[in-house]
Amino acid sequence: MREIFAGMPWWVKWVAVPVIALVVFGGLIVSVVGFVIGLLFKALVFVALVGGLIYVVRKFTSSSSSRSDW
Repeated sequence: MREIFAGMPWWVKWVAVPVIALVVFGGLIVSVVGFVIGLLFKALVFVALVGGLIYVVRKFTSSSSSRSDW
C-alpha cells in the first residue's frame, strides 16, 4: 500500500482520499456522531432529573421534620 501512495502527488493522499472516505462513510459517521450526542443529551437530562428529585426530597423531608419539632 505504501508503494502505491509513494508515487502519488500530495493532494491525492491528503485531499482526494479523505474526501472519498467522507463520501463513502459519511452516513455512518453522521449516524454514529448523532447517536453519541443523543446519548450524552439523555445522560445530561437523567442527571438533571435525579438532581432535581434529590433536591425536592431533601427540601420536603427537612420541612416536614422541622414541622414535627413544633
